[in-house]
Amino acid sequence: MTTDPDDPRRRRRPRARLAAAAAALTLVAPLAACGSDESGGTPTLNLYYPPEQNLQKVVDDCNAQAQGRYRIAYRVLPREADDQRVQMVRRLAAQDSGMDLLGLDVTWTQEFASAKWIREWTGQDKADVEQGTLAGPLETARYEDKLYAAPKNTNVQLLWYRSDLVPEPPKTWDQMIEMAQELKDQGKPYQVLTMGAQYEGLVVLYNSLVASAGGKILSDDGKRAVMDSGAIKALEQLHRFATSGVTSPSFSNAVEDPTRLEFQSGNGAFQVNWPFVYPAMQEAAPELAKDVKWARYPAIDENTPSKVTIGGVNMAVSAYSKHPEESFDAARCIRNEKNQKFSAINDGVPPTIEKIYADPEMEEAYPMKETILEELKEPAVRPLNPAYQSISTVMSAYLSPPSGIRAQQTADDLRKAVSDALESKGVLP
Repeated sequence: MTTDPDDPRRRRRPRARLAAAAAALTLVAPLAACGSDESGGTPTLNLYYPPEQNLQKVVDDCNAQAQGRYRIAYRVLPREADDQRVQMVRRLAAQDSGMDLLGLDVTWTQEFASAKWIREWTGQDKADVEQGTLAGPLETARYEDKLYAAPKNTNVQLLWYRSDLVPEPPKTWDQMIEMAQELKDQGKPYQVLTMGAQYEGLVVLYNSLVASAGGKILSDDGKRAVMDSGAIKALEQLHRFATSGVTSPSFSNAVEDPTRLEFQSGNGAFQVNWPFVYPAMQEAAPELAKDVKWARYPAIDENTPSKVTIGGVNMAVSAYSKHPEESFDAARCIRNEKNQKFSAINDGVPPTIEKIYADPEMEEAYPMKETILEELKEPAVRPLNPAYQSISTVMSAYLSPPSGIRAQQTADDLRKAVSDALESKGVLP
């Protein structure tokens, strides 16, 4: 379950095109439950995908391009990632042929491929997807060195800071803590706001710290719990941050949008969050927004660049689709360069095709695009294993609350718990 609000919105004035995350968090479209019916000899391809406000326009364009060979029907999944996964898992486990195209959270591809619920991308379909796509998103779409999905959009968190309080952004977490403490002593807004509740957002935070410290949670083949010295260093950093006196009192219960709102209210000097916060401020707090700048996610060590956990959605073709050839064609259309650029500008979902970031039309919609791309070129990917849901469940439990972390002990406990999760012991994801 990803936590990035890659949220849909209507076309707005240019400065706000990236912003509907907050509004789109409330978007709930009805889910049409119907099978792959045949209408006038034209196959209907059912696309099960999270709410994205302007995706219907992409679907309409792809239907026109298909020239009657098929018709895509957009079936909007529930808003919450857990609910999306449950619905798809239940139907795929029942070998439901009414599902053709699937919009998967980047953490689900391995699970669905391992269960043989989705088809491998091969031949020209595979070549088209791999051409020009950023390496990090592509890594999330592979299982056992085979491609099982096509990355449609991605995302990374940035550091947001008040330039009226700190003229230059901190390079590291410790520098940020020190700056915040100085602001606190001066009686100025000082809090460092980010997500610390017991859910996927806390796992994302810890995973970024581990990767930034050069550590590993799992072995390179994804089959064994490691929790090496870098993972322990990340635990030390997370505990130091949580007990530094610069977090919000609600840190251990904070999720994305409340974090944004707290910063927007003027309490914070720093915020670590997804890009949706910037345009949301343009809409709701324009005076504050004038002083808010962005920078690369804080590092553990000033001499080593940070690595930031990526989110996003991958396009997959159901193993039970009666129209696989048409489904692969439709998926390629939905995530092609033209449509990724459209979705980026109109729905605020960062592209996975690198060249789109250089497009002049992206300049206004994504003023922070260079920083996003910089992070995407050196990303952190969450542990790649079919049991990721179980791994995430136990990790969030042992990491919460962050102030209770005892680095070596927590690492030992996590190593055992993650090992059990890899064998699906005692975990209810």
